[in-house]
Amino acid sequence: MPLKLLIVDDDKNFIETLEDGLRLKQVDADITVAKSAREGLDELAKAAPSLIILDVQLPDMHGIEFMKIIKDSARLKDVPIIFISAKYTEPADRAEAVLGGAAAFFSKPIDIEELWKEIRYLLDKKS
Repeated sequence: MPLKLLIVDDDKNFIETLEDGLRLKQVDADITVAKSAREGLDELAKAAPSLIILDVQLPDMHGIEFMKIIKDSARLKDVPIIFISAKYTEPADRAEAVLGGAAAFFSKPIDIEELWKEIRYLLDKKS
């Protein structure tokens, strides 16, 4: 089954950098991008991804709220979520994300190699 990533982030530059970094790592993935929580929920209604990379600060909803919707869904609750943030980087922010169900938390700027290791780890653990 091919890797299906959903990236929910409104930062166009970050998304391009992330996609380019994954391509350079020769990651064979079907990447879907949503620039808001609404777009993300629309994408999730179509298909469940293998993993979600979720920004904490979205223009229309806080990432924690978005994650709660996912974790409350019987169909999506087991999809690993990696939180990312440029602003929320304190230990309390990380704890809130992990206690809410996030599998990992990365601060921007992100080291693509470390992110890819975490993605592989989470998908191996899931299977």
